[in-house]
Amino acid sequence: MLVCYITDRKQLPGDETTRRRLLIAKIGEAARCGVDFIQLREKDLSGRELEALAHDAVNMVRENSKPANRASIIRLLVNSRTDIALAVGADGVHLRSDDVTPSDVRIIWSQCGAGTRPTIGVSCHSAEDVQRAASDRADFALFGPLFEKRDAQEMPTAGLENLRRACRENIPVLALGGITLENARACLDAGAAGVAGIRLFQENDISKVVELLR
Repeated sequence: MLVCYITDRKQLPGDETTRRRLLIAKIGEAARCGVDFIQLREKDLSGRELEALAHDAVNMVRENSKPANRASIIRLLVNSRTDIALAVGADGVHLRSDDVTPSDVRIIWSQCGAGTRPTIGVSCHSAEDVQRAASDRADFALFGPLFEKRDAQEMPTAGLENLRRACRENIPVLALGGITLENARACLDAGAAGVAGIRLFQENDISKVVELLR
């Protein structure tokens, strides 16, 4: 079962300095617990601010990833910014549904001489989005919002039947949007390869969440 922690420091308590410190600590906790993907999703930051945060996040993942904790598959992904992911030595990127294609990212990554194959996730909101992500050589898709929207401006929730359709494509699909320990099993039964979330991890003890999920 694949597990993806998506960050959002704005949901953490305190001022900006405190939130960043708590976020980096949470990323370290996720790495120690063997979370497969950690998506650094801090869209309000400037490029310079995001690069500094991503640099600290990459170091934290490396410091806390040990062989016993499945370090070989823990990946730190920077949301949308391929340039910053390359600059800080991240493992890859996570792309919006309307972003550049995974194929384009792989070309850029290769041209920059990074030497490693990037891990690329794509946000998807329909089975057609998932099909496109698979065709464009993404490594996995985040499908949602499944049960819950982040805000009133976002699209309607997808529901389990649409998740089931999306999971027929030849790519791992992770369920996103209102995922809890109680409904995660229904996502897996619908064909999901795993789950992703923000509050599921930031508001709980990650080690207990991962243990119960798996």
